[in-house]
Amino acid sequence: MATKNSSVTEFILAGLTDQPGLRIPLFFLFLGFYMVTVMGNLGLIMLIGLNSHLHTPMYFFLFNLSLIDFCYSTTITPKMLMSFILKKNIILHSGCMTQLFFFCFFVVSESFILSAMAYDRYVAICNPLVYMVTMSPQVCFLLLLGVYGMGFAGAMAHTGSIMSLTFCADNLVNHFMCDILPLLELSCNSTYVNELVVFIVVAIDIGMPIVTIFISYALILSSILHIRSTDGRSKAFSTCSSHMIVVCLFFGSGAFMYLKPPSILPLDQGKVSSLFYTIVVPMLNPLIYSLRNKDVKIALRKTWDKKIFS
Repeated sequence: MATKNSSVTEFILAGLTDQPGLRIPLFFLFLGFYMVTVMGNLGLIMLIGLNSHLHTPMYFFLFNLSLIDFCYSTTITPKMLMSFILKKNIILHSGCMTQLFFFCFFVVSESFILSAMAYDRYVAICNPLVYMVTMSPQVCFLLLLGVYGMGFAGAMAHTGSIMSLTFCADNLVNHFMCDILPLLELSCNSTYVNELVVFIVVAIDIGMPIVTIFISYALILSSILHIRSTDGRSKAFSTCSSHMIVVCLFFGSGAFMYLKPPSILPLDQGKVSSLFYTIVVPMLNPLIYSLRNKDVKIALRKTWDKKIFS
């Protein structure tokens, strides 16, 4: 249902491009991306679940990262694919708000799960003797509760802010999904307070995890530099490298989209940035952790061998 003061009951998603010749190639390209995302993340979830030696705090968080990426991509991509094959990609007001809520929930949860993973790596490298005590199942559960709690709070703040707006006549969303900034552009009343809410909430949801990650890796780097053996240093670096790549990809594209005024970053360019962290990053995460992680490779080989011999 539409909000009380709004005459708009449905929105039209403009999609990624208005050039007919590009629609079919882009449809198959992003369908391929989505299939890789689904298989990669579900495969990693199953691999961690089936291999008992991966039942550690590090892989507990990686399991949840893959779950978030799968749900995150599924919230956005199927509706986006429809814009390539339909003349008008219509979404109801209620459906738009639902997509916005789950998009915000998963994107905020991902930012905080990455900070929890950074803390886990800090404890593993800087305090290895007390790692299993510090990262006990109870602590991991509380951290995960905090991750999803912040995701829910961020989603409620953004969705509530957008639902308070009045939409009068124009219902063409200049995006491939119901995102915050394109919806703000359609409002027929002042959006100053809403933009302020967006900036503050995004600054918290990006700022807090980045500070946590920065402090964790500053302490990790300090600890690594005190390791005398070259093998020890390279092992410590390899343990963190996958996570650092994922962090840079995710936070770099997210900050580029939301922490700049719309006048500096037009929405058409913002689509490309959004495309990166909503479609590409969830696809790359399981590949990065699979290809750069020795434990995952070993678990994959063992699981594959079991299937062949059975």
